[in-house]
Amino acid sequence: MRLRRSSGILLHPTSLPGSPGIGTLGKEAYRFVDWLAEARQTLWQILPLGPTGYGDSPYASFSTFAGNPLLIDLATLVTEGLLSREECEPPAHIGDTGPVDFGAVVHWKNPLLRVAARKFAAAGGTPEYAAFAKAQAYWLDDYALFRDIKSHYDQEAAKAGLQGKLWNNYWPKELATRDMKALREWKTAHAGGIEEERIIQFFFFRQWTALKSYANSKGISIIGDIPIFVAADSSDVWANQSLFQLNHDGTPRRVAGVPPDYFSATGQLWGNPLYDWKAMKKDGYAWWIQRIRATLSLVDYVRVDHFRGFESYWSVPAAEKTAMNGEWVKGPGHDFFGAVRKALGDVPILAEDLGVITDEVRALRDDFDLPGMRVLQFAFDANEAGKNGFTNSFLPHMYGERTIVYTGTHDNDTMQGWLDAAAAPEREMIREYLGCMSDDSRLVPELIRLAMMSVAVFAVFPLQDIFTIGNEGRMNAPSTLGANWAWRMDEGHFSREKASWLAKLSRLYARNQPV
Repeated sequence: MRLRRSSGILLHPTSLPGSPGIGTLGKEAYRFVDWLAEARQTLWQILPLGPTGYGDSPYASFSTFAGNPLLIDLATLVTEGLLSREECEPPAHIGDTGPVDFGAVVHWKNPLLRVAARKFAAAGGTPEYAAFAKAQAYWLDDYALFRDIKSHYDQEAAKAGLQGKLWNNYWPKELATRDMKALREWKTAHAGGIEEERIIQFFFFRQWTALKSYANSKGISIIGDIPIFVAADSSDVWANQSLFQLNHDGTPRRVAGVPPDYFSATGQLWGNPLYDWKAMKKDGYAWWIQRIRATLSLVDYVRVDHFRGFESYWSVPAAEKTAMNGEWVKGPGHDFFGAVRKALGDVPILAEDLGVITDEVRALRDDFDLPGMRVLQFAFDANEAGKNGFTNSFLPHMYGERTIVYTGTHDNDTMQGWLDAAAAPEREMIREYLGCMSDDSRLVPELIRLAMMSVAVFAVFPLQDIFTIGNEGRMNAPSTLGANWAWRMDEGHFSREKASWLAKLSRLYARNQPV
């Protein structure tokens, strides 16, 4: 995989401004692409695009193949005659600015999408839709069925005060275990609702494909994201139960997480059902190969989240309350990536190789020539520097070229927020390393400059760091619920001054040069 020295911005589409309640794939997304082009940035990194469930995390989606309906731009549907402007007028508590209120947006927006889908179906659809439904049937049919059944039983659970119930502990047994007769009867009785789910996915894919084409026409590539695991409450698990470590009733035997680490003293109990890698190997990892192929139809590079889990993964008994009592279990390793390469060729995969990284993980990454990640927030540990000198692998002078450097990721505090909370020795170490001994207001811009000048082939910055936003701009705090994934940019972040500054850095450090 050949990579060109580049830089860009990490911003999930939900964080875009100017649309009611949540960022969308509408005109502000195109405006952001134009801003990236003005800033001479050629990478736009996003989070997973799937439909989010409980907790609103894009890493816990109802489907790894589907798109998030909340990202669909209603104004575009108005232009297409599928909704009226009056129908799309949001309630007073949903504004164009401020953090995303996912609950309010879901309650307001999803019924409108169904109205548009019914109107589209009543008009007979289009040849483009028919081709989409046929090409995507391998995941779309199960997803639409799953969402239709789930919608019904979520309402039943809510009436009983049992919110948060999953398909494997609330649906009737014959539906949860995919009895063919029960599924046929459901499809017949609920054909209209299932078709609406398919059409809503068509709306998403049509809008995303147009946006990606526009970005590519401006010389901007999209870095997408595949979480290694999928959500328990997903069509992926429900439709492919033999590929996961599940009991006969569909409940997980063991679940995913990570041991105690930088983010949590008790580890992170993610709760995702674990793969049955022996079962997956029997058909050459076909489900995973479909997954990677599908993602690459939507983005230009695929960042594999928790790459180290392919070498060994942390396996926790499903009944545990924390991740502390798990164990490392060998993953599919070289056999898996060999199968991917055989099926798909030399695909543009980027490895999120953070966490507990061993020689075996490094060998897996390097044997397939996959670029790894470095995060500047992990570089300035004064205790480590005191013991080992300035040899921390996250310091820029320790990088190899096949590296992607970040000031921080979606799981970190913003750079300014991290600096505000850093201990005095860490701040002193940063000043010494940068040669910026007195002016703390310059630390974040200089750290961005440092990443830009490094040998790392890609340099990527959360938009919050470009504007030195503090803790209030944090996207996600792992192992917490409540206020995550909600940050949105505002009008002032389309700054021509910042675009000019980034363009200057790109020129100075030979990033984003014309091919």
